[in-house]
Parts: sequence; C-alpha cells; structure tokens
Amino acid sequence: MGSGIYNKPIAFALTATVVILIGTVVTMFYPMLTPEMHPKLENLKPFTALQLAGRDIYQREGCVNCHTQTVRPLKTEVLRYGEYSKAGEFAYDRPFLWGSKRTGPDLARIGGKYPDAWHYKHFEKPQGMFPQTNMPAYAFLAKNKLDPAEVEAHMKALDFPYTIEELSALGSKTDMDALVAYMQVIGTAVKKTAPVAAAGGVKEVHFPNPLADNPQAIAKGKDLYAKNCASCHGDNAKGDIGPSLVDDEFFYEKGDMPDDDYFEVTNNGTSEGYVEDGRTGKGGMPGFKDSLSKDDIWSIVAYLRSIKGK
Repeated sequence: MGSGIYNKPIAFALTATVVILIGTVVTMFYPMLTPEMHPKLENLKPFTALQLAGRDIYQREGCVNCHTQTVRPLKTEVLRYGEYSKAGEFAYDRPFLWGSKRTGPDLARIGGKYPDAWHYKHFEKPQGMFPQTNMPAYAFLAKNKLDPAEVEAHMKALDFPYTIEELSALGSKTDMDALVAYMQVIGTAVKKTAPVAAAGGVKEVHFPNPLADNPQAIAKGKDLYAKNCASCHGDNAKGDIGPSLVDDEFFYEKGDMPDDDYFEVTNNGTSEGYVEDGRTGKGGMPGFKDSLSKDDIWSIVAYLRSIKGK
C-alpha cells in the first residue's frame, strides 16, 4: 500500500530533519536577530566606566550567588521589591545577573533607594545596618584602587562609549566606589511612580502610641534603636546619614509630627516622593515591617519621645 518516501526511512528522516530545521530557523533564530526581540527602555543607557567596574566587582565577589536582580510579576514580589522587571532593562547586561537564589534580598530596584553613604556603611559592616544578616563585610574594597587600563579593556570588549577624561578619573577611585556606583544604577531605567498624596482637605486620623511613657517599652526601644537605627541616625539620634530624630523638624519641614507618623515611616520606609501627613520625603530609608513587630516599632517611638529635647 505505502509508496514513495514513506518506504524510504533514510530519505524520510533526512526530509523530516530539514523541515524541522527550517521551522526552527523561521520561528526561533530569525526572530532573535530582529530589533523587536531586543527592546531597550527609553531611559536605559550603557554603563559608565565606573559603573561597569562595579558590575565586574559584583560578579567577582560572588554577589549574584546570594542576590537576584529580577522581580517576577507576582503581587507578593511587586509589593516587596517594586515594579516587576522588564525585558528592555537588560539590553546592556552582558551577561545578565538575574540570579536564582535569594539568601539576601532582590536588588532589581536598589538604585537610588538609599544614599551613597548608606551603601558605604553597609558594605563596610553589614551587621551595623542589619544585625541578623549573614552577609560578609567588604571593607577591604575601599583599599583596592581601580586599574583604568583594565576597565578600558572591558569597555572596549562590550563596545560601551567612554571618554579619556572618564578613564583618567578612575585613578583616584576604589573598588568600593565602583561597587556603590553600580548599586545606584541598578533598575533606574524603569520610571518610578511617586506615591499620590491624599486629596486636599482630607484630615488624617491619628492614633496614640499605646506604649507611650512605658518604662519597659522605652528600655526595649533604646536597645532596638541601637541595633536598627543608630547606624543611620546616630547613637544619640541627632542625625548622621539620616536626619535628626530629636529636633523640631519632620520631613524637612519645621514642626514635629504625631507618634503614629513616626510609626508609619519606620514600618513602611520611604522612597522618593513618599508622602506622610502632607509632607514629602526624599526617600532612602528601609522599612522594618518584616523584621520588627508593631510593639517593637512603638517601643522605638516611645524611646525617641523620651529623649526628645534632652
């Protein structure tokens, strides 16, 4: 009954192979060569020489083994880390550093979240910022000078634009400077949506601190402050990386705010454009809702009130 190619197994196998290869080229390989398959976000720029040096250090020190750089489009991830990752963010990532293990938090939206000084302190002594972290210290990076010639070779290999002046400036930079510069550019190509303030005329309802003037809470708050807050706001809460917490100012405006505003800021953290009770902050503070209980945060507020004005 059968005739033709079906009676010729070798010819049939070769024909099937050719057809499959043609289909593979048309549906997979050719589309990968088209511009549409390699989108770039409008704000995306090639890494500068200093940023690329920092990215190389990030890879060299194995940071990708503990930190991911991609936020999946899941509600829980977006709520915790920010806007989910877009394909056009990674056009200049060669190789990409998405990672697959989160011993530490995701870093896809770390750029601009904290000031440079915060990163320097964090890399120098991570436990000074987060007492329970198992991240190793990288203080030694501040002693290593960058090699401009090596950085230039990497820029050329990736065909990134640079200037002689840019390379010359690297002579005074360290590995730590480069790593911080890289941290500050990660995820910045995605536009951040500033929080919307409440409509005008809407009066915020305030809640008293349930632990106010409680001696045990104040003692507990003092200990928690030393472990979680002093590295940014100073041992005496008069300010360092972060602003003073015992003056008559809140979010860069004169006049103090109620205890529950302190609670909200400590609980949620701040980002650029964050609004609390009609005042807009500059951002740069992490939230502690995942590491401290409500009573812990109220205790810190009680402690701050106990030393305010002293």
